[in-house]
Amino acid sequence: MRRLLILLALAASLCAPAQQPAIPIQSHQVNADGSITFRYMAPGATKVLVNSDAFLTPQTMTKGADGLWTFTTDPMPPQYYSYSFTEDGITKVDPFNPITVQNSDALPAIYYLGSKVLVPATPPSPWDPTDVPHGNVDHHFYTTHVVKGLVHDQSGYVVYTPPGYDAKHKGGYPVLYLLHGWSDVETGWTNDGHANFILDSLIAAGKAVPMIVVMPLGYGDEDFARHPISIWGNKALVDANLAGFTQAFETEVMPAVEHEYNIAKGRENHAIAGLSMGGLEALTIGLNHSDQFAWVAGMSSAIVGTPLSARLPGLATPEAAKKADLRLLWVACGVSDGLIKSNREFVAWAKGVGLPVTAVETPGRHTFVVWRDNLVHLAPLLFQPK
Repeated sequence: MRRLLILLALAASLCAPAQQPAIPIQSHQVNADGSITFRYMAPGATKVLVNSDAFLTPQTMTKGADGLWTFTTDPMPPQYYSYSFTEDGITKVDPFNPITVQNSDALPAIYYLGSKVLVPATPPSPWDPTDVPHGNVDHHFYTTHVVKGLVHDQSGYVVYTPPGYDAKHKGGYPVLYLLHGWSDVETGWTNDGHANFILDSLIAAGKAVPMIVVMPLGYGDEDFARHPISIWGNKALVDANLAGFTQAFETEVMPAVEHEYNIAKGRENHAIAGLSMGGLEALTIGLNHSDQFAWVAGMSSAIVGTPLSARLPGLATPEAAKKADLRLLWVACGVSDGLIKSNREFVAWAKGVGLPVTAVETPGRHTFVVWRDNLVHLAPLLFQPK
């Protein structure tokens, strides 16, 4: 249903007044110095903005005599960037760019759907597809008895298996459960985060151990994703969604993948991480189940409503924190992210009770520009020997 809403919203935006011309323009040009020139044709417009995670605030474009609006960024670090245009108050994706990113704050009016442009790197970035051995990405569907709001109760999860995966490999493979953010779906980390290419690159370079990565649909009630972002101010609904997902994850997803894949046993071989809503879920599940997970990470975690300290009653004392025996508690956030304050507060709490927390702050907002880089730095830390 949510995918249908996205497509309908996209269609509506493209059918809005002041249509783009039928002849394509070079709407997004990456220049030799890494800057990006955006172009938008709207002769009748009085004001056009370009919105992007390449900069912190929407930028005003300059109108030419032919009605073509342009804006050029400063030289940008190599990355995938999302963007959209706002013409006289109406925001829309680039009609001349078929490459889109769903989980992007460039176009919040239609479930974060935006256009995408790559500033390439030499040598290639870890998220770029390169000539290295590639793992497999499989999409599974199953009938859930827990998650609400799904058509015919069909939920799903995506599984990455490393290059050379052997279903009979002695001892099995360590597993990372990698959770997506609010408004996204189980394919978010592969479609927009390029997690499979990141793991391929790190494994090929010997920087990360070969691991299985499981990316489930992250809702207890998918209706939670169909509301404006203000729903995060409703503590009861946030808690209900978290509780429902936790139940589905523990009773449906984990048993299924442990049956279908050669996953190593033992908490030291199990990690859980996530971004935004998935960060809240990963921290809550991982720290409440330290008997299952020795490696726990949150990226730009949506720590809102109930304080995480209250969600973690078993870790209220230094003695309990020591007993949890975590190999890694990794908490990252962009310094321009609206969630930086709550993440810093959680880090302070974790340090206060003696949890071995590693706090990471990077430039950037609430976007995959930050999260891809987070995964590049997190994955090599996982499953390393003491």
